[in-house]
Amino acid sequence: MTGELRVIATAGHVDHGKSSLIMRLTGMDPDRWAEEKRRGLTIDLGYAWCTLPSGRQIGFVDVPGHERFVGNMLAGVGPVRLVLFVVAADEGWKPQSEEHLQILDVLGVAGGVVALTKRDLVDEETLALATEEVLERVAGTALADAPVIPVSAETGAGLDTLVAALDTLLRAAPLPEPARTRLFVDRVFTIKGAGTVATGTLTGGCLSASQTVEAYPAGRRIRVRGLQTHKHDEAKACPVTRVAANLTGAERDELARGDVLAEPGSWSPTTVFDVAIRPVRDLERIPGRGAFKVYAGAAEVDAKIRLLDEPFARVRTAEPLVLDVFDRFVVRESGRQRTVGGGTVLDVGPPRAADPRHRSFLARRAAAARGDLPHLLIEERGAVRAEDVALLTGGEPPDPHDGWCVAPAVRQAVRDAVHDLLGAFHRVEPLEEGAPLGVVRQAAGDAARRAGAPRAGGLSDTLLDLLASEGSIVRTSTTVRLATHRVALEERADDVRTLLERISGEHEALPPTVKELLHAGTPRDVIDAASRAGNVVRISPELVVAPALVDRAVALIHQHAADGITVSTLREELGTSRKFAVPLAEWLDSQGITRRRGDVRFPRED
Repeated sequence: MTGELRVIATAGHVDHGKSSLIMRLTGMDPDRWAEEKRRGLTIDLGYAWCTLPSGRQIGFVDVPGHERFVGNMLAGVGPVRLVLFVVAADEGWKPQSEEHLQILDVLGVAGGVVALTKRDLVDEETLALATEEVLERVAGTALADAPVIPVSAETGAGLDTLVAALDTLLRAAPLPEPARTRLFVDRVFTIKGAGTVATGTLTGGCLSASQTVEAYPAGRRIRVRGLQTHKHDEAKACPVTRVAANLTGAERDELARGDVLAEPGSWSPTTVFDVAIRPVRDLERIPGRGAFKVYAGAAEVDAKIRLLDEPFARVRTAEPLVLDVFDRFVVRESGRQRTVGGGTVLDVGPPRAADPRHRSFLARRAAAARGDLPHLLIEERGAVRAEDVALLTGGEPPDPHDGWCVAPAVRQAVRDAVHDLLGAFHRVEPLEEGAPLGVVRQAAGDAARRAGAPRAGGLSDTLLDLLASEGSIVRTSTTVRLATHRVALEERADDVRTLLERISGEHEALPPTVKELLHAGTPRDVIDAASRAGNVVRISPELVVAPALVDRAVALIHQHAADGITVSTLREELGTSRKFAVPLAEWLDSQGITRRRGDVRFPRED
């Protein structure tokens, strides 16, 4: 297909000529049900389309005007941001005119045109009065700036002016912002020989034929066999448009109005979400109690609403919805069957407690741009898994590390706590390489939670890794130390000198074991510190030797480079025992100094 395609929903009181006007504009009858023909009114959604003189393509979602079918009306209007509002000149403003306007107002439509139909049935004075009434009624609403065009579907009068106004509306309408793909399903049926077909309004991103999608909220994977837009086969359909998707892997009864087709794993359906809500214009406030129905996209679900600080509320629904931040919704009171309000989704995965801190973040979200949402989410929660950032905001996770995005305040709190702990530890234990990893891990987790991060497995290690990547700490498999820490042996120089005397000179080839050194009075912390500092060489957990013995062993290995050296030869030429020769040879292997071939070792030249 060629040209720019946009979708417009109709709205207005029953029998004010919406379907007749659409038929005159498009040449298509949007009333597709025999029952609608028989009763002379639109019961369910109808669809028609045409190409305007400018080349722009326009699709109409024709919605029912009768109060009993407001739910069907909302299924058609919900995903659409432009409207053709219809008022009959001979009847004027009616109850469903008002309710439809209230719905459009809380949905925040991006623009509209008012068609004052049946002008052929009234005189000029009545037409002028009807026009004035409409202008008064739409003042202060989302349609305040909409042009009012008198038309007659019967005679065609005013149609050219209406078409020009629709063209201007499309040209001026804001382009849909980049977002995740959603096809809001509003009709499911079966075509013989083709199988299951789902139709709806496509928003966010594009769909392609042969693409695998997920049917939300059930989570079923389905393949798109083919796509049509306005009865034209399409390899790819892009928003905002009406789409019919021929599906493989789904029976008709496995999909329903209100479902969403989208990329697998890209959405997390929710039954609890926080919103900014406001009453319709003839109510002072949303009722604090009662049973409600919430309409979002093409879905209709039972809900309970808990009012928070004005204008915020928490909504709990009986069935999961596929929502994005800044989605619009409508609330109707179930008992009295009337629209009471609506608003904007702000948080699709709120914390359990709607405390003052969370409510302050709701206020910030309400004023934020979409690109701000990931940072706000991370700031509020302290730390968020990167995959959850994408699911809850639709944005790219900023600066993820090991699957987590961490707020700057949490990083700083953990940095301060770990540095304080390690500084104190190094002052008390100057000869230790570092504090035990478990102790530091616990301190990092405690500091993160005090700063607002969740209790989550693996988060403490991620935070320590972040500090290590900054270069401020050094982490081993068992210890953590400040990067600036060096084992301070100067104060224990006498102990180190005694240790070296006990394993050098006449004792070099057959030095005492660690256990014997401890029994002789050498402190364990001196042995450990001297090993880490390189004053002695630890060839096994229970054996330390003088560096000179290692140097002699390396020299022997190079002397036997041609034929290699066995442990027995190494033992004999060093004048030591097998107790020392075997672990020394294995230590040389582990350090990359030698390579072993059978029982013979050669120098590793690389």
